[in-house]
Amino acid sequence: MSGIRVKICGLRTEADMAAVAAAGAHYAGLVFFAKSPRHLTIPEARALAFAAPAGLAKVALVVDADDAALDSIVDQVPLDMLQLHGSESPARVAEVRARYGLPVMKAIGVADEGDLADLLEMSLAADQLLIDAKPTVDLPGGNGIAFDWRLVGRRRWLKPWMLAGGLTPENVAEAIRLTNVRQVDVSSGVESARGVKDHAKIAAFARAALGPAVPRLR
Repeated sequence: MSGIRVKICGLRTEADMAAVAAAGAHYAGLVFFAKSPRHLTIPEARALAFAAPAGLAKVALVVDADDAALDSIVDQVPLDMLQLHGSESPARVAEVRARYGLPVMKAIGVADEGDLADLLEMSLAADQLLIDAKPTVDLPGGNGIAFDWRLVGRRRWLKPWMLAGGLTPENVAEAIRLTNVRQVDVSSGVESARGVKDHAKIAAFARAALGPAVPRLR
């Protein structure tokens, strides 16, 4: 499974960041959404971002954030990417890209084949797509809910894409096999309790996605 890239989202402590780096992940997700149990204040996120080693991309997850909120985050937290996880339109995605000069990943919720048209339209505006399960009312992601991965299996989009939604150390290898995806994202699937990252599960997830060369945590 060489060539797979792993994103661990919803980090809350410097120990989480260290575990993600040690596991060989490529992206570290920082959540700025007050309803989430993984929500960070800007000072907390700033400290975590500075704890990230070189080469680990720091991704800010926001939900329908306005310019004022994004200005505060981008001005104070060193970031490599913005992840828009709300109902942002293609036009809004383009505005954010132009305003901040950062790559933008846009999350799209999928429940059935009718949702796939949104992926094509959004791929014209975003740098990357994150294909997730259809969101709940309160939380747009991080719910541990899967969708039928065969809906996106072996399709081609205009931009790189990442698979999310219900992934765990136990099923990520199968998800990669079914979809031929090259990037995977996990949050609740590597937690011991809601919002609490389990470092052994992070290592196990990365090992399952990347292959047996990933070291085990002891």
